[in-house]
Amino acid sequence: MFTVLYADKNGAIFDAPGYQAAGRLGAQYTGLKHADMIPLPEGAELMFLPERDAVYMAGGIARKLKNRLAVAAMLPVGYTRTLLPAYECRRHAPQLPLYGYAAAALFNDEIYVAAVKTAENTKWHPYRYNTPDLKKRVARVKRELPNNRLVDHLANCSIIWHCCTAQNLFYRRWEAGIPVSPACNANCLGCISLQPAECCPAPQSRITFSPTPEEIAAIGVYHLAQAPEPILSFGQGCEGEPSLAAEAIAAGIRLIRNKTARGQININTNAGFTPGIKTIVDAGLNSMRVSIISALPATYQAYYRAGYSLDDVGRSIAYAKKRGVYVALNMLLFPGLNDRPEEQAAWFEFLAATGVDMIQLRNLNFDPDTFLAVMPPGGKPQGVRRFLNKINERFPAIRLGSFTEKI
Repeated sequence: MFTVLYADKNGAIFDAPGYQAAGRLGAQYTGLKHADMIPLPEGAELMFLPERDAVYMAGGIARKLKNRLAVAAMLPVGYTRTLLPAYECRRHAPQLPLYGYAAAALFNDEIYVAAVKTAENTKWHPYRYNTPDLKKRVARVKRELPNNRLVDHLANCSIIWHCCTAQNLFYRRWEAGIPVSPACNANCLGCISLQPAECCPAPQSRITFSPTPEEIAAIGVYHLAQAPEPILSFGQGCEGEPSLAAEAIAAGIRLIRNKTARGQININTNAGFTPGIKTIVDAGLNSMRVSIISALPATYQAYYRAGYSLDDVGRSIAYAKKRGVYVALNMLLFPGLNDRPEEQAAWFEFLAATGVDMIQLRNLNFDPDTFLAVMPPGGKPQGVRRFLNKINERFPAIRLGSFTEKI
């Protein structure tokens, strides 16, 4: 039996022998089983949930463990959660910060988590980042690329917000990000760079200026010309929608390609502004990752609250695919939503119609109860593992993973 983990008011974590641990699939409680769980991976962290009592299962019924705070796991990249933590909110419980909360429990004196491994995270393992020499590396790049506002912005992202993609520019390796757009055409519930005051704080600040093509190109050439396995990515967590800055990006790409043909140019986008996507694709884009939570228009709109439609997203993908761009979906995964029967049916239709190359799985970072309260009602969830297995069976050519890969 998996045993409940709980925390006291000081945040110290304990187990509760004799109490069967539970998880949630959407709003539905379930006892944790071996098929659900894996040992807590290296790089994961445990966190208590404020003003939320832990829940256990007894005789198939969910019961509250009074005055014991619920505990959840935060997974490292490369792992996809399959169940939410089980808890019951106390009166006036605050909205949770923007993290991806997963069910965790104890078994044979070892901590387990409800998750599945979806990618090797060798390049993104925490030990490769925030090293003691990072500030010296930042200073060196600032000297080599002087008077570039983007360098200063990415330095701040690296030192203050610990953004791994920003840090890769200063480590001179792999995928490095270039934020370009302070504006957005969506108002996502889980936006990590802009949240309303009454919500939870955004975990990073949004870029406040519009880089010039020359600023973009200086960083692009610097990175692509010398980094191992170089990828340059537009569309970062510290900005809005990059395709709204399509003219600057397209001009920057052309300047880059006049200097070097090396490396891969990628965009992370909601793909809702099709004219902008077309402009960027025509400038020489190599790959595109499209953020998406659902293939049902009502569910999609409930999350993105966008000024465009899901049909616009499909048109952008079709244009990119027609011109040889490698297209991945950045599927925001929430146990109990994506795996509903009607959601699955819509996903299969969307995947068949678009012919995307890859699905990158992302744990949706948002308070589960707040999220479910604004989502349309739906059928009984079938489970995340089953959902992913069905995708593999029906679309064996689509690669499942977690990261933008060198193509």
